Amino acid sequence: MAPLTALPEAFHRAVTGLRAVAPREEIQIEEVGAPQRLAPYAFALSATVLRGSDEVATGRLVLLHDPAGHDAWQGTLRLVTYVTADLEVDLVADPLLPGVGWTWLTDALETHGATYTAIGGTVTQTCSTRFGELAGPPAGGDIEIRASWTPLDTGLSAHLLAWCDLLASTAGLPPPGVTALPARWPPTAG
Repeated sequence: MAPLTALPEAFHRAVTGLRAVAPREEIQIEEVGAPQRLAPYAFALSATVLRGSDEVATGRLVLLHDPAGHDAWQGTLRLVTYVTADLEVDLVADPLLPGVGWTWLTDALETHGATYTAIGGTVTQTCSTRFGELAGPPAGGDIEIRASWTPLDTGLSAHLLAWCDLLASTAGLPPPGVTALPARWPPTAG
């Protein structure tokens, strides 16, 4: 990527805002190569969400910038995300899951005061049963959230914090400062 000083000011501020956020400890974020054909300027982050040593969700956030703007974007910046997590089959079969998954994003944006317009996306729930050479673990499922929106400000810290909340919700992490109860409650003495 070119040095930020050679880039348009709006894109420079947006990237600086994304880089300024320190996510909660379960979320590991790294800069990755951005798609080059979607806009004149692009920046991308990849995230892995860990519960203990287990990877429970992944995501990607791409910032696009076209100084000429796009009618569909209703602006010159666009954030695009893809988040996925494995879920238990009974959760994947819940018909309310897509609506709940979408509110994880919109509520997170609202909670962090991230202003935006032109939001759109999909929530996909998939259930898989393995057979033959792939037989083994019981049926499993996953959720995928794909979305894009146009930020109305260029200091994107609030948008990244909202994205981290989306990742945490998709992964089933408790809110910061809340400890999850053990699977068996009350715990047995032993």
